[in-house]
Amino acid sequence: MSTMNLDDETPHKLEGRGIAIVVCWILGLGCLVAWNSMLTIGDYYYVLFPDYHPARVLTLVYQPFALGTMALLAYKESKIDTRKRNIAGYILFFLCTLGLIVVDIASSGKGGIVNYICICVFVAGFGVADAHAQGGMVGDLAFMKPEFIQSFFAGLAASGALTSGLRLITKAAFDKSSNGLRKGTMLFLAIATFFEFLCIFLYAFVFAKLPIVKYYRAKAAREGSKTVASDLAAAGIETDANQRAEIEAKAPDRLSNKQLLIKKLDYALDLFFIYVLTLSIFPGFLYENTGTHSLGSWYPLVLIAMYNVWDFIARYIPLIECIKLESRKWLMIVILSRCLFVPAFYFTAKYGDQGWMILLISWLGLTNGYLTVCVMTVAPKGCSGPEANALGNIMVVFLLGGIFLGVALDWLWIIGNGSF
Repeated sequence: MSTMNLDDETPHKLEGRGIAIVVCWILGLGCLVAWNSMLTIGDYYYVLFPDYHPARVLTLVYQPFALGTMALLAYKESKIDTRKRNIAGYILFFLCTLGLIVVDIASSGKGGIVNYICICVFVAGFGVADAHAQGGMVGDLAFMKPEFIQSFFAGLAASGALTSGLRLITKAAFDKSSNGLRKGTMLFLAIATFFEFLCIFLYAFVFAKLPIVKYYRAKAAREGSKTVASDLAAAGIETDANQRAEIEAKAPDRLSNKQLLIKKLDYALDLFFIYVLTLSIFPGFLYENTGTHSLGSWYPLVLIAMYNVWDFIARYIPLIECIKLESRKWLMIVILSRCLFVPAFYFTAKYGDQGWMILLISWLGLTNGYLTVCVMTVAPKGCSGPEANALGNIMVVFLLGGIFLGVALDWLWIIGNGSF
């Protein structure tokens, strides 16, 4: 076990960039693949629990646990061991997805309030796991290369695209077979469980040992970060008492969380407004407010798939520098202009055909993915390692806060239509 050489910044430390980008993508996928599986198999839960609004209720269960846990972790982020936090998050994801399979097998795929409550408990576990893993990863990647955080957020979106594509395939494969909907659901949850296990392995044994990751974490440690110590130790780098004292003496004064929030408030609000709008429409509106069309039971699945695919594609658009939006003023203007989606969806559902709705949901996904990556890659610029880690956690708090409010506003669509 070697000690950290504070002056060693030789070029070989930057090796492993490509592998790191791939691992970040998979770790991002692991943060949402379980939850997106829940959203994508919503048609199964509507069969089991037709009177309980599963798309809306499960989302509303998930978000308070995610937001509350994330707010607490963000407040204490400078004292929390990032390695333990992230591994705990992925382990909890694994256990909860496995738990959903066990509940379905134990109940033989039957409905009922007891099974519904069990599902809600595991969904709450998803929220706690999300706060640990997503918040910890975003904070960790915020002081590394922008491509890492872009890849992580692309992985988040890829989970939606992957689950939507698989859902269409499984529906086509099992639609006519006996108990086909349940078979497709079990396949989904099994795939999600596998990816969560893969993320535990990649984070625990691969990511920390990549030279470029060690380089940025060592750099953050020199700037006074205490959250990276376990990851550096896992990579074979430790600091002795003298080095820790030297680091604390030389580390620049970092802004407090309050000062960071004031300095970067517009970016935090950008994320908040992006997800308030998106989650006020997706997914509940698509399941319950789009009417009956020629696609029948395929219709909400196609809409969700189109949103997820375009959300995923859009997260790579900012890699083209000439069309990446970086202006703080224009980011806010464009994000606020997305409020026009609300009347657009209302009138399209009321008067438009399914082609217009598919086009509209594609634009919702496109703007969501593009603007998310633009904000997240620009916001940490000018921050030291500890500040970037704190800012990443703050940004995820606002992101989850936006999702929570959006989920609550989504219920307004069913007021007066007899669905309560």
